[in-house]
Amino acid sequence: MKDVAQLDLDTLIACPKCDALYRVGVVNKGDQGRCERCHTRLFTRRRDAGLVIIATAFASTVLVIAALFLPFIEIRRLGFSNAATIVDAALAFYGGPLFALSLAVLALIIALPLARLVLTIYTLTPLVLDRKPWPGAKRAFRFSEAMRPWSMAEIFVVGCAVSLIKLTDLARVEIGPAFWMFVAVVVLMAVQNVVMCRWSVWKALDR
Repeated sequence: MKDVAQLDLDTLIACPKCDALYRVGVVNKGDQGRCERCHTRLFTRRRDAGLVIIATAFASTVLVIAALFLPFIEIRRLGFSNAATIVDAALAFYGGPLFALSLAVLALIIALPLARLVLTIYTLTPLVLDRKPWPGAKRAFRFSEAMRPWSMAEIFVVGCAVSLIKLTDLARVEIGPAFWMFVAVVVLMAVQNVVMCRWSVWKALDR
């Protein structure tokens, strides 16, 4: 049996769940690879996956930016009404003892998702156009992947949905367009995560 140190590392792929090592040959579009030990998907070469990812990233970026300036929620009670945007909700504790919490919410639901989308577009655009990766593309994609666990737009949407259900007993609640935009962003980002083959992206960046 060959020692691992003597193998060509470019032909190896490690399972992200159980760390099993596999040697990968030529991978064509449409091919899939799964771990024999834990059945985790290792790679999937989908046709036109890059175009789908860039399209969803562009759409998500536009929706997030637009949602910042549109009403997220409006509450009516006894003839009075109050509307709030996403920024208003994130900065609800601004200036108080929970100032750090406001900044954290702003970063996790707005700044980090936007940064990930921009970095994804920057990384994949030249690859889809069959051109040389732009300067710093590897670092950009690495940062994007590092921020993935901290991008919590979907958790924010679920939390808001639960809160809105509880508020309906106290006042009339109207969901604004920004809420539905964020729901669309969550769906688009889920599609992006399913379609993206990170192993294929790294291989393309190493060309």
